[in-house]
Amino acid sequence: MKFLLDTNICSAYLKGHPSVWNRFIQHSGGLSTSVVCAGELWTWVKRGKASVKSQQAVADFYSLIEIVEVDLDVALSFGELRAKMMDAGTPMPDMDCLIAATAIVHDLTLVTNNTVDFSNLTSLRTQDWLSP
Repeated sequence: MKFLLDTNICSAYLKGHPSVWNRFIQHSGGLSTSVVCAGELWTWVKRGKASVKSQQAVADFYSLIEIVEVDLDVALSFGELRAKMMDAGTPMPDMDCLIAATAIVHDLTLVTNNTVDFSNLTSLRTQDWLSP
């Protein structure tokens, strides 16, 4: 099984969370994140209070996993998901929707600590590596 890591899981890894570190070892070679999450992490380390050490840790992290781009297939899936959720009256934040579309298009399991946020998407597989 291959995984797409949400920003909160990447952050937990960077902060040294033991269960996430164990999963990284267990699934080495099958881990990726969205370019959207990469941007969210970079925002975190470019803020005023972030250290140079944190910035380097995130830059090093990018070399450990695959970064999955948003291409036309992901964009079309995003549009379809977003339209369905809007019509159903259950919209989700655009960035989350892009992350979900990326996982669906690339047949990846989304690893997130916010599984409830994605629960309306029956075509999306999720796991939470931070829950007990």
